[in-house]
Amino acid sequence: MNLQTNSSTSALAGMFAALSDPHRLSIVERLVAEGEKTVGELAAPFDISGPAISRHLSVLESAGLIERRVERQWRICRVRRDALDAVGGWVEQQRRFWNASIDRLERHLEENPGPGSEGGEG
Repeated sequence: MNLQTNSSTSALAGMFAALSDPHRLSIVERLVAEGEKTVGELAAPFDISGPAISRHLSVLESAGLIERRVERQWRICRVRRDALDAVGGWVEQQRRFWNASIDRLERHLEENPGPGSEGGEG
């Protein structure tokens, strides 16, 4: 297998790295479930500083998972659905690969029983 790093692979790696932090994952989950939120609304459930929340949001934005905009005095965040679609597509591709691999293994084992199985000496 030839492992190459292209821009989409690098982007996915950045997204998974950003989502590996529980605070950032929770922020994305809230944005998916509840829609746009202000930075203050996103920070409310966490017992961490405002600058820490800002750093988490910067990581998510750099990874392409969220967008931020200024609306008067508020900073509004929303999830980027296209980024989540890319993550979901990768997960689905892996699921299909592993399901097919397990199916092939099961067929192989059924067709080639090992010693001591079904009628072997015990």
